[in-house]
Amino acid sequence: MSDFDNPWKEALDQAFEPFAALLFPTAHADIDWARGYVPLDKELRQAIPEAAVGPRVVDFLARVWRRTGEEEWVLVHVEVQGRPDAAFAERMYT
Repeated sequence: MSDFDNPWKEALDQAFEPFAALLFPTAHADIDWARGYVPLDKELRQAIPEAAVGPRVVDFLARVWRRTGEEEWVLVHVEVQGRPDAAFAERMYT
């Protein structure tokens, strides 16, 4: 099976701020980007090591700080879909 998820995870890690600006402008405006962000891959793997349907590839979790100074965690889930899949909706839900 081809690995289409890891390149997306790498891209998110390298370009998280412009990604958030493009797709989530309201949330982006509320984040203090001067403080940066901290990827939390290890924490996410510990929290969800395996789903009920078997091992899952987890996408991107990051710690950010709002302009108010509050810490927030942002989870980004990306599914790369190259062909029709009748189970797509269920897979996204799971």
